[in-house]
Amino acid sequence: MQAGYAIGNIFAVSSSTRLPPSFRVFTREAAKLIHMMGRQRATTCVNSTGEHFQERHQAAMTVLNGHVVVCLFADRDSPLIGLRNFIMPLRASNFHYHELKHVVIVGDLEYLRKEWKTLYNLPKISILNGSPLSRADLRAVNINLCDMCVIISARVPNTEDTTLADKEAILASLNIKAMQFDDTLGFFPLRGGDRSPLGSPISMQKKGARFGTNVPMITELGAFSKNSSSLLLHSHLIASVNDSNVQFLDQDDDDDPDTELYLTQPFACGTAFAISVLDSLMSTTYFNDSALTLIRTLVTGGATPELELILAEGAGLRGGYSTPETLANRDRCRIAQIALHDNPYEGIGHNSTYGQMFTTSLKKYGQLCIGLYRLHDQDNSESVKRYVITNPPAELRIRSSDYVSQAKTQ
Repeated sequence: MQAGYAIGNIFAVSSSTRLPPSFRVFTREAAKLIHMMGRQRATTCVNSTGEHFQERHQAAMTVLNGHVVVCLFADRDSPLIGLRNFIMPLRASNFHYHELKHVVIVGDLEYLRKEWKTLYNLPKISILNGSPLSRADLRAVNINLCDMCVIISARVPNTEDTTLADKEAILASLNIKAMQFDDTLGFFPLRGGDRSPLGSPISMQKKGARFGTNVPMITELGAFSKNSSSLLLHSHLIASVNDSNVQFLDQDDDDDPDTELYLTQPFACGTAFAISVLDSLMSTTYFNDSALTLIRTLVTGGATPELELILAEGAGLRGGYSTPETLANRDRCRIAQIALHDNPYEGIGHNSTYGQMFTTSLKKYGQLCIGLYRLHDQDNSESVKRYVITNPPAELRIRSSDYVSQAKTQ
């Protein structure tokens, strides 16, 4: 049986020659876990409308919304950071193809040519040869309409002064927060039912961040060699070697700079991620191997040890054939975030307890609630800052403005 179904020409090799229709195919050895397509060249990477993303003016003429913008600081000679590890969880096969978010990388093209060897068969990836510090480049990729902006660096950090290691990432973050945008008319997911934002229907409505402070942002600090696949767990995620650098990213944070990271507002809001947390996770998985299954689902979209072994051996991702048994792997568990104001659970509403919602979602819908994502300032209609409540007590009262994170099957 053929591995997948045709999804159309997404990328072109040249202005006159296109690749064959791409397929939703998966590696035979990797248990069909990743969306893949035919090979494409970084020099002529285009989007589905055939428009090149090489220059700013070409990107500005393309309608982008609901996408992921990756602001990458790198030079021609910068070491590889493994962008494939970042992209692969976003291309997990338990997402349907139409749910995959377009990824636009803003950075040095010569560096990205080296990374492209591991990215060329992953769909919906575009490149803008520009600078993450250029507001013109950021506007060209509609950063105010993106679902997430990720700021990472491949440059070797300053070893003499760790506070300067994150200089560019911090400046890029503050630069975006200082930007202002006009009212923008775009296509956005409607919130409805129990669907996650990735699977929501599309409609036109007036929406988009008017101020850069409302742009969902992920900033990785001082960790150029880290595996970046864990970045998209929360909005505004930060991984820092020097924990004190977190204070420079949030101008509204009034915490004492000497406060321990885990006691600060950014950490409680899920906006700060310390490398020490990785050490804690490693200890957890050593004594509880079941925790590794949950962590793998959260971080990698359900990658198996077999896939990790294949990638570690350098075999790469290759197309293959599928059987009904292997295609059934698409229906594995996935992580979703739903809005409670849409009343996804019958009989559960504002002021119900978390315990009531937990049992209802598990018994009636087969969904396992993991935690809540709650507004920091309920009285301010313009507030977008939220904080994470993991494993809430059963008696906690839920609010209609809450989001609930859950593990669910297809």
